[in-house]
Amino acid sequence: MSIDPPSVVSSEPPLPDQSSGRAAPAKAAGKTPRGARVPSPDALDPRTKTVIGLLLVSSFVVILNETIMSVALPRLMADLNITAGTAQWLTTGFMLTMAVVIPATGFLLQRFSMRGLFMTAMSLFSAGTLLAALAPGFGTLLAGRVIQAGGTAIMLPLLMTTVLNAVPAHRRGRMMGTISIVIAVAPAIGPTVSGIILSVLDWRWMFWLVLPIAVLSLVLGAIKVQNLTEPKRVPFDILSIVLSTFAFGGLIFGLSSIGEAAQGEAPMPLWIPIAAGVLAMAGFVLRQLVLQRADRALMDLRTFTSRPFIVAIVMVLVSMMALFGCLIVLPLYLQTVLGLTTLNTGLLLLPGGVVMAILSPIVGGLFDKFGPRPLVMPGAVLLSASLWGMTTLDENSPVALVIVLHCLLNTGLGFIFTPLFTSALGSLHKSLYSHGSAIINTLQQLAGAAGTAVFITLMTTGTTAALNDGMAAVPAAAAGVHTAFFWGAVISLVAVAASFLVRRPTNELPDGVVIH
Repeated sequence: MSIDPPSVVSSEPPLPDQSSGRAAPAKAAGKTPRGARVPSPDALDPRTKTVIGLLLVSSFVVILNETIMSVALPRLMADLNITAGTAQWLTTGFMLTMAVVIPATGFLLQRFSMRGLFMTAMSLFSAGTLLAALAPGFGTLLAGRVIQAGGTAIMLPLLMTTVLNAVPAHRRGRMMGTISIVIAVAPAIGPTVSGIILSVLDWRWMFWLVLPIAVLSLVLGAIKVQNLTEPKRVPFDILSIVLSTFAFGGLIFGLSSIGEAAQGEAPMPLWIPIAAGVLAMAGFVLRQLVLQRADRALMDLRTFTSRPFIVAIVMVLVSMMALFGCLIVLPLYLQTVLGLTTLNTGLLLLPGGVVMAILSPIVGGLFDKFGPRPLVMPGAVLLSASLWGMTTLDENSPVALVIVLHCLLNTGLGFIFTPLFTSALGSLHKSLYSHGSAIINTLQQLAGAAGTAVFITLMTTGTTAALNDGMAAVPAAAAGVHTAFFWGAVISLVAVAASFLVRRPTNELPDGVVIH
């Protein structure tokens, strides 16, 4: 079970006093001194603000590292003598670890204190960052990334669940808008940060520069973070952990191996990890259906009884595939086809990240007023339009066109993420908040890995086919990019269709109490 969020107090102004025309005073136990400032009835207390603020900053830092390697892949391929299919494991391995750990966060968030989980998350992330900075080769670097991911996997569900429990329903849009900066903008500007660093420093400095920030967050957390919830003794099912590890780990491993298989370097036949993942997933689902009858599920699947949650999941999957696919293909296109440096590549991707950062809190406020559909529908159209525009990119495309299309992509995603996250989680009963957060974040990683693998595979196969047809290296690479974006654009049409089904759940309204 989870802790109930604070009761929502109406923020409407007092009714006029019919005899005097003045507003009647609100009933209270004591009188407020004349001239004293009266706090907003739904204002967050300072302790909650401090905790959420620190969680936001820390989450931004750890999520940033999920995509910080994308621009560095060409440099790492040369320095470490590895192929693109192998190098992508520095990103997909990160996501694989998160997908394995996140399913357990529903249990962890109920069983352990918020302060303890924060300290664990930042300690893991700091240790992984140090190991990656010291890495002499690919194996150690990948190990550091995996340890980093263990901390990241705990941090984001911790942030979401804290907000759901501490922020009144009618303020969640604005707060989720801020969280969207962490969820979507941090990965979006990861390539920019790494591009700037790589222009003047060795790739290891991507970790050396992050390490002091991570350690500072850890120290501040030890001083400032206080528990806003009380841990409860909830049952732990080891079989569910084993099944979820093989399910999500097997699927992401299989998807990630597609890129290597396209280059003839897959460690094993693709059907083995994918089949193992599917079978384990079936067992995991059956196990949860049994356990949730007694409220003992590791990941409670009753979240899927909410239609807004299901629709949001579909759109999040498609959107995250597009985001992570573009984040890995665009830098490769800019460097291998247009011949740009890592610095220029990073700077060219910065405007898109800035656009999303500006839009996220604005969209959050609009969501509180108008609900999700007026925002999600145009967002899905913009997402699809940008991907169709990217299918026109070739070796002669102007840089300005790339910037415009990337900004258009991030504008669409900016209108999608905040409404989807808010309406999906807001449609659930409060006892399912931690489970809903775990499910969304797990599937988000699965979609990111799928997007990365699919885009890389399509680009590789398209390039190989063009080379076999006698095309020169650069035009062949451009043909591979076209193939990747074409199928990405086709997939985006699913998001456009799903956007028409988005509804605002009734229990997101200020005084809503209806549970689906």
